[in-house]
Amino acid sequence: MLEIMKRTLPYLDEDLWDALNTQPKSQNTTVSELVRAAVRERYFGSRDRRLKAMLAFVGIRKQAADELDAAEIVRGLRRGDRVARRQAT
Repeated sequence: MLEIMKRTLPYLDEDLWDALNTQPKSQNTTVSELVRAAVRERYFGSRDRRLKAMLAFVGIRKQAADELDAAEIVRGLRRGDRVARRQAT
């Protein structure tokens, strides 16, 4: 998978830099990956939370799809008095 990255330059105070800079060695990663992970967690939420939300949405749409039949909705609109109301205006 091709992943396009954009570069940014955050300004960090000394305490934040020190805390962030000690993690890569203990976690066998990079500062950049730690920053990306923190941004993902903050703005996208955890993977489990996103998956739960997605499954809830899919469940809602599946339920609605079972209840609605597009062809029947169109037939209902055609049977209605919509045309008569349109001609009266």
